[in-house]
Amino acid sequence: MAILTVPKVLREKLGDDGVEALITLLNEAAHHERNNLLGILEERFERRVTEEGARLDKRIAEEVARLEVLLAATEKRLDQRITEEVAKLQQQIAAVDNRITEEVAKLQQQIAAVDNRITEEVAKLQQQIAAVDNRITSEMAKMGERIAGVRADLIRWMFIFWVGQIGTLIALLFAFLR
Repeated sequence: MAILTVPKVLREKLGDDGVEALITLLNEAAHHERNNLLGILEERFERRVTEEGARLDKRIAEEVARLEVLLAATEKRLDQRITEEVAKLQQQIAAVDNRITEEVAKLQQQIAAVDNRITEEVAKLQQQIAAVDNRITSEMAKMGERIAGVRADLIRWMFIFWVGQIGTLIALLFAFLR
């Protein structure tokens, strides 16, 4: 608050009480004027805040609406693209599945062919084994006959040797005993 100085002339005419009353009156008028001015400024500020709030609310509503439209369009586009990609992936999966089925069929044919070849080779080997077994059996029989022949020859020669030895021993015994 500003300090008021009352001129001397006015102080003399009004007196000390009058000057005090005048200063109080001027202070109250200034205070009242300040309150009125603050009220007016407060009303203006509230009106501006309300207007700005309404404008911001309107702008926010417009932006929300625009974003909702944009979001809906983007969602529709993404749904369509996802559907297309899913269809492509399903086609690729079907193609791979067909290829796998074809490869499995080829492998089964190859396995069947190899199995047939193995069966044929096993049959051939069994025939060869049977032939070798027959040969071994016949050779063993021949060997048995040969061994029997050799044994008979050995026994004959052994008998001849023994007879010769016994004859020699008897002759020596007669020669010594005489």
